[in-house]
Amino acid sequence: MPRYRSALPQLAGTPFLTDSGLETTLVFEDAMDLPCFASFPLLETEAGRARLRRYYQQHIEIARANGAGFVLEAPTWRASADWGAKLGYDAAALDRVNRDAIDFLRALRDDPANAGVPMVISANVGPQGDAYSPATQLSADAAERYHTPQMRIFAETEADMVAAFTLTYVEEAIGIARAAKKAGLPCAISFTTETDGRLPSGQLLGEAIVQVDEETNAAPAYFMVNCAHPVHFAHAIDRKAPWAQRIAGLRANASTKSHAELDEATALDPGDPADLGARYRVLLEALPRLAVLGGCCGTDHRHVEAIAAACLDHGRLTRAA
Repeated sequence: MPRYRSALPQLAGTPFLTDSGLETTLVFEDAMDLPCFASFPLLETEAGRARLRRYYQQHIEIARANGAGFVLEAPTWRASADWGAKLGYDAAALDRVNRDAIDFLRALRDDPANAGVPMVISANVGPQGDAYSPATQLSADAAERYHTPQMRIFAETEADMVAAFTLTYVEEAIGIARAAKKAGLPCAISFTTETDGRLPSGQLLGEAIVQVDEETNAAPAYFMVNCAHPVHFAHAIDRKAPWAQRIAGLRANASTKSHAELDEATALDPGDPADLGARYRVLLEALPRLAVLGGCCGTDHRHVEAIAAACLDHGRLTRAA
């Protein structure tokens, strides 16, 4: 099967879909108990693997139906040292489960039933702290040290790239980008924003992207925005700014609620899938390189279907001529 580390196909003009809110789907729709909001322990049981397989396969079929590629995101967002320790995983156990996660996705990619859908295997990493309100912030050097072990593991697997999601401040993004580069892995950096369009640290989205590029010699392959609704960040995007050209992926929340409100929620707010798709369609005009489309908290396959219906036409993005 092809390896894409030297040239990611989602940056070559072919639209790619990805999945939706894995953890919120499992917790709120399947009533699963996910301590620390971690999905990687599901790989440890046959029942858990079967549920993950059904989840990914459902999204792959949406990509097939719309003539799109698919980014397979590993369920490893919490599979780093500090979170692993909270879940009883030492370094050896984390090494095993991170490798297993990529092998699991490789089997999905190589399944003859999925022939014809271009797939990129993405090793998903998350922040060292809480994704909504980190109690502490790492320096760029400390973040590089923290994330390096996971990057080294992924570099020895079939992963095509690394994607770091729900980043709340720029120093951790810089450290992750440096660690990925040293490991020889293309990297996508995805920031989240509050309702004012700024990172939780208070920094402007555009300023954060520019700073990461300046301090890493433009190491990330591209940037993304995730875990926020378009009403929170669309106004913060300047389509004429060079940094807007660096955003190639979007995984928005279903709900317009703030992070603080979502953190306290006891029920899922699925929002309006059709409205979310329409907002993605508008963002296609503001983000000329936008090519990877999926969902985050509160979204499921219905939202990805709506996004595809609004943004794709026979394998092409429906941008204005």
